[in-house]
Amino acid sequence: MLKTKVVVITGVSSGIGRASAMKFATQGYQVFGTVRDMDNAQASPGVVLIEMDIRNEASVKRGIQEIMAQAGRIDVLVNSAGVTLLGAMEETSITEAQAVFDTNVFGLLRTIQAVLPHMRKQRSGRIVNISSVLGFLPAPYMAAYSASKHAVEGLSETLDHEVRQFGVRVVLVEPSFTKTNLDLNAPQTAVRIPEYGKEFEIVAQAIQKNVQNAPAPDGVVDTIVEAALGAWKMRRTPKGEASMLAKLRRFMPAGAVEKGLRKTFGLL
Repeated sequence: MLKTKVVVITGVSSGIGRASAMKFATQGYQVFGTVRDMDNAQASPGVVLIEMDIRNEASVKRGIQEIMAQAGRIDVLVNSAGVTLLGAMEETSITEAQAVFDTNVFGLLRTIQAVLPHMRKQRSGRIVNISSVLGFLPAPYMAAYSASKHAVEGLSETLDHEVRQFGVRVVLVEPSFTKTNLDLNAPQTAVRIPEYGKEFEIVAQAIQKNVQNAPAPDGVVDTIVEAALGAWKMRRTPKGEASMLAKLRRFMPAGAVEKGLRKTFGLL
């Protein structure tokens, strides 16, 4: 009889990562969730917490080694940890942009590179990368975040071509606005250029309104579980706004899509 699948999820302190870990655990899977700070981490039933900072290669290697020591294999990796940043691109410092990429892109890369040798050896595995609708659409005053998610999309598609020979597949999950602390408490650029101020406030208020009215992570979590355990499909968008935006991007003229996006963010 086969043992239950081993699922590793990064960034389970809150939001989508935490909700996903709890969902997998309630379905009987062996779940490991990574957190940066064990002292302030909140335990979840059925989830083994592993201290791991995806911004630090040594920390990632230690964390994955600890999971392998306990479980002996990794069947599913869900890269959920992420950060965001609000501000005009001209206001965004190189240091701030690097910080976003260090978590959203290079953190994902570090974790995948630590897990892949084990998946290659066992000749099976599924890697689920949490992207965003901003991985295929732009958003004003979110240049660094949007660019990082575009990078995740390209990395994921390329990786899937390379690792399918080993029985490993890669999936993208592309949520839209979701009611999580990541969006409700999004950090802003340190530098503020007055000329952008009026429009930025309009956009920031629109984002807050959309997040407040957005659904809880449940729909995204169901999509993540399906992406991890169901038939392979490169892109999965949760039902609702995300799926609608994916269809609009594919079938609507670019001008109409752009007009709709500007309206969403309160711009003329």
